[in-house]
Amino acid sequence: MASGTPSLYQIEAQLRTALKTRLPGAQAHLRVAPNPRHGWHPNHVPAGARNAAGLILLYPLNDNPHMLLTVRAGELAQHPGQVSFPGGKIEDDETIREAALREASEEVGIVPEEVRMLGLLSTMYIPVSGYALHPIVGVAYVRPSFHVQPGEVSRLLEVPLPVLQKPLVVRHGVSWRGDDQLNVPYFELCEERIWGATAMILAELIAVLGTNLRNQS
Repeated sequence: MASGTPSLYQIEAQLRTALKTRLPGAQAHLRVAPNPRHGWHPNHVPAGARNAAGLILLYPLNDNPHMLLTVRAGELAQHPGQVSFPGGKIEDDETIREAALREASEEVGIVPEEVRMLGLLSTMYIPVSGYALHPIVGVAYVRPSFHVQPGEVSRLLEVPLPVLQKPLVVRHGVSWRGDDQLNVPYFELCEERIWGATAMILAELIAVLGTNLRNQS
């Protein structure tokens, strides 16, 4: 482990406390929200939104804490090729926890019994799909033996947590939606651009962890 980098045990302890307090929510989301972001309003989930769960999985790799992201398969109907957390629709008979673990098991082969759930980040409404995404943080103390489902995931991104706070990790680009020009903040991680709802959830995770992710050496 790099000198000054907190251990996974320390990160778990901090998250268990932080996730029980008032979350930064919209304040963190707005930091990296595309502008304008049509159909999205901070801290608001419209009536009738469908529910989905996303798993923010933390685990050790090379003695350092990492986080899992996935690149969605190109043939998927929604958000093909984009970076996301493992997850999907919450079925009527499921809790957020159960749905997140089931989806992650189906997509990347994690064993649900090996993941210890810590708590929820703020719910994020995704206008383009009509889902209210409930991000839930889990930790595994052995790196999972990932088995990717090709129809769901094209690539795994294993992100060292301290990398999230490097000064240049958040950049700014321009995108077009019809005739509208959007300013799009994004994370540059593992040679991928991470923007939209995934970036906004990442921003809240960083805010919750604060400076404790930094290498103090």
